[in-house]
Amino acid sequence: MNEILSPKNDFIRQIIADDVAQNKHQGRVVTRFPPEPNGYLHIGHAKSICLNFGIANENDGGVCHLRFDDTNPTKEELEYVESIKRDVRWLGFDWGEHLHYASDYFEKLYRYAVHLIKGGKAYVCSLPPDKIREYRGTLTEPGKDSPYRDRRVEENLDLFDRMKGGEFEDGAHVLRAKINMASPNISMRDPVIYRILKRPHHRTGDQWCIYPMYDFTHCLSDSIEGITHSLCTLEFQDNRAVYDWVLDQLPVDCHPQQIEFARLNLSNTVMSKRMLLKLVEEGLVEGWDDPRMPTLSGLRRRGYTPKSIRNFCERIGLAKKNSQVDMALLEHCIREDLNESAIRVMGVLRPLKVIIDNYPEDQVEDLEFQNHPGDAAMGTRMVPFSRVLYVERDDFREEAPKKFFRLAPGREVRLRYAYYITCVGMEKDEKTGEITALHCTYDPETKGGSSPDGRKVKGTIHWVSAAHALEAEVRLYDHLMLTPDEDQKEQPDFIDLLNKDSLETLTSCRVEPGLRDAVPGSRVQFERLGYFCVDPVDSSPGKPVFNRTVSLRDTWAKIEKAQKSKKAR
Repeated sequence: MNEILSPKNDFIRQIIADDVAQNKHQGRVVTRFPPEPNGYLHIGHAKSICLNFGIANENDGGVCHLRFDDTNPTKEELEYVESIKRDVRWLGFDWGEHLHYASDYFEKLYRYAVHLIKGGKAYVCSLPPDKIREYRGTLTEPGKDSPYRDRRVEENLDLFDRMKGGEFEDGAHVLRAKINMASPNISMRDPVIYRILKRPHHRTGDQWCIYPMYDFTHCLSDSIEGITHSLCTLEFQDNRAVYDWVLDQLPVDCHPQQIEFARLNLSNTVMSKRMLLKLVEEGLVEGWDDPRMPTLSGLRRRGYTPKSIRNFCERIGLAKKNSQVDMALLEHCIREDLNESAIRVMGVLRPLKVIIDNYPEDQVEDLEFQNHPGDAAMGTRMVPFSRVLYVERDDFREEAPKKFFRLAPGREVRLRYAYYITCVGMEKDEKTGEITALHCTYDPETKGGSSPDGRKVKGTIHWVSAAHALEAEVRLYDHLMLTPDEDQKEQPDFIDLLNKDSLETLTSCRVEPGLRDAVPGSRVQFERLGYFCVDPVDSSPGKPVFNRTVSLRDTWAKIEKAQKSKKAR
């Protein structure tokens, strides 16, 4: 178990602390994380994972269950089940012996449904789906009773048994709770609790052809498992009435308390599994683990750490009202973590050749660099220096603007950790006029990047030795969506908002030779450029592919500083 969330003073933790103090639920704290295995988990799920497992860890004897809400065989797959387990473990949490599936309870749920029918609390409705929606009413108009609402108990039992036996086709009948079609809460207007689905289930095969709905399954699964606090997002607030109604009608031993909190809305991305699935199915991204995706597998492949995501979830806290979190905060959290843990190396993304005319042609120096300037314990590495180097093309201007302090004709700059060099000439392609190489001289007295005569230079640039550098592919990622607005509300044209420049692939980059054997998934800081991760999928020995995790510029630090300054005024 890695570092867990420290206790916070939020409204949910206060409710649970009061319950424990009053010995409610015999002082037990049992939470659950109940994903539907119909897609990969995203950063929004991380908030729920950290909350549920975090609260369990903060309370003596607390337990958090991982339970799969696998009641819809048309959308669920074993692949999603395994990916969810992998992501929860990666975040640093462990469910121990408490791994459950709603499908474990199919027989019990069926018997509970029969109990409702016998008590006159449920009936088989034969209206087609469009009529059920029509009869449901609107926010301003009450619903109206189904013509099948007053079927006799015996007829309902017979029909429900025949539904279970596979006698009817999909949509022919449903089982509905008999509550109140005039309720101002639409969720209470005789919700469907069972439907016919003649599809094989990834765990139960062809054993069932009727499957329970979420509102019926969830509360009873919580009760069966002895959950004390059922924590869910605000979209389920209206469903709480159904949650309590179902448990109140049945002979259950445990009635958990449902508590809602605000979901995570993150700028410049989408937080809907349906929309993310569409991106995958239409080939608009490489897959669920595309580093542009807000999925945990995508963030992991991009180089995000579990610690940074847990820290992010702790910082955003819990609220009772939906709001939007700036992506800059998530980026700040990964910078903060990698600043402490990532080694510093040099890489040149858009190489421009530099020839040091007065440096011996056959000479190679091994310069000793610290792996992390702020942590001597990370050790040092040797980096070769020779007559021909590569520098960033952006670090040179033939006609330098006023505040450009890097390399230009006649200007002296510092090569990071090496020597002072001065540009004395350049080579150009005869046809295109593009600069193909620079000619420079170096001052051998400035080894290590300082001058014994005390002269100063304003510009410092990074470099790699041309003869020794390793060629690499680098992928530069930007926000997936152009709009910073709150989540896209399932609008059908959300694909029009995709950032077409969210990925730039550079194929002729040069990096330090020591990265030849970089471990897939390892993280580094390319000095002056940003934090990068060795892609665990496409990298191969001697041919690394680097994904940019985040740039060095921290926009959140500026936002936070401005907010504090505004409050101070």
